[in-house]
Amino acid sequence: MSTNVRVRFAPSPTGFLHIGSLRAVLFDYLIAKTLNGQLILRIEDTDRKRQVAGAVEGLINILAWAGLKFDEGPQAGGPFGPYIQSERMEIYKEQAEIILKKGAAYRCFCAAERLTEMREQQQAEKKPPFYDRLCRELSQAEIKKKIKDGQPFVIRQKMPLTGEVMVHDELRGSIKFMAASLEDQILIKSDGMPTYQFASVVDDHLMQISHVLRGEEWLSSFPKNFLLYQSFGWQPPKFIHLPLTLNKDGGKLSKRQGDVAVEDYKNKGYLPEALLNFCVLQGWHPSASVKAPKEKTDEILSLAEMIEYFDYKDMGISPAIFDAEKLDYFNGYYIRQMSLEKLAELGRPFMRENLKLTRDRRKQSDDYIKKAIGLEQERLKKLSDLGELTEFFFNDELNYEPELLIWKNLEAKQVKENLRIIYGLLEKIADRDWLKENIEKDMIDYLKTNELKAGDYLWPMRAALTGRAASPGPFEVAQVLGKEESLKRIKMAVKKL
Repeated sequence: MSTNVRVRFAPSPTGFLHIGSLRAVLFDYLIAKTLNGQLILRIEDTDRKRQVAGAVEGLINILAWAGLKFDEGPQAGGPFGPYIQSERMEIYKEQAEIILKKGAAYRCFCAAERLTEMREQQQAEKKPPFYDRLCRELSQAEIKKKIKDGQPFVIRQKMPLTGEVMVHDELRGSIKFMAASLEDQILIKSDGMPTYQFASVVDDHLMQISHVLRGEEWLSSFPKNFLLYQSFGWQPPKFIHLPLTLNKDGGKLSKRQGDVAVEDYKNKGYLPEALLNFCVLQGWHPSASVKAPKEKTDEILSLAEMIEYFDYKDMGISPAIFDAEKLDYFNGYYIRQMSLEKLAELGRPFMRENLKLTRDRRKQSDDYIKKAIGLEQERLKKLSDLGELTEFFFNDELNYEPELLIWKNLEAKQVKENLRIIYGLLEKIADRDWLKENIEKDMIDYLKTNELKAGDYLWPMRAALTGRAASPGPFEVAQVLGKEESLKRIKMAVKKL
């Protein structure tokens, strides 16, 4: 194996990119970058039953959106291709023949019916399902005859029957397994396709992968992988098994309990910066790093800061908890840091339905849209909130109940009169002076001069302008709406009462 640091991300094209996989590829990326290595994308598509059309392109596109660039892969190319497993079948066939000749694997001709019956019997006897190794000691003559007769077979790994297997995980240290607990796993299926366990070991060696990062659910197969490397006479890479990400109830993340696909988060208006910031804290924290400055007390981390502070040896092994509220916090933070121009560019697609609500060309202009978005920037948690939050800016006729205009215990008659006073004050402001500061000054001066309660006037004004119980302040809204639209809405409110 090369002494160069080479880290791979090897997803299966079975659909969308899982949020847990984004976490894994981020750590792959950070290991490669912090150790001056290379990041490789390899598509593991040997399980044909689970493949989804277009999934490879989808994976590449969403990873590019996330800002994680690969040094080698299906699109980038490289000296160790092909980078799609289904294009490497001859390689697996050659390696299977090698391991058969070494005596570390054998052909198994057991029919599916026999295996099913065997496992059912084992389950009835409350024993773990385990292949009984019937074909392990077949003679060469028996093997040749079965092949000549056209009997289908799989190739199984020949495990040691006694003793211990010691493996090393970079986070957990040495782990011991009893050889007797290891089943003779299938390496090559009856259709000639390699299993994940075989193909990944072969590819990791031939692609000179130095660090393999994967979920801790693969720990049970770790000794089998190690023995396979040993059988070939290969140096195994360093293994890092990521702890699981659990929901708040302690269970595995499930589509039934919320979004798990990165594409879903993108479509809801989550930013890649927020997702990466959230994911890096699912198994690592800057407080654990000797590289991070002591004054770094918050959890806001740019990708550049992650690369600066990260060391995979500082990663933890406790399960990470997926906290959607924390993700919203990060996303809101990055939205607030964004320029209004960039926010308007990203936010406009989420406001398409709003633009259908108006015939007013002014409300469809880039300037108006930008002002409406800017007024909601501080309140946003995700870009998809823009549609609901800004709808009242575009609706030509607000639909709300008259009761919304009533402030506390005021009579409707009094609210109606207060709105007429507001209308009169706003009408006197010149078009050229229609700014939030001038509107606010004229209103507040009037209220103070006449010793009136602000709520009795400002609540009806805001409700009339927005048709909502919760919204930005009335002066800011009035400035965005413009004088003509603001007066029109107050007049409509008076009519409702």
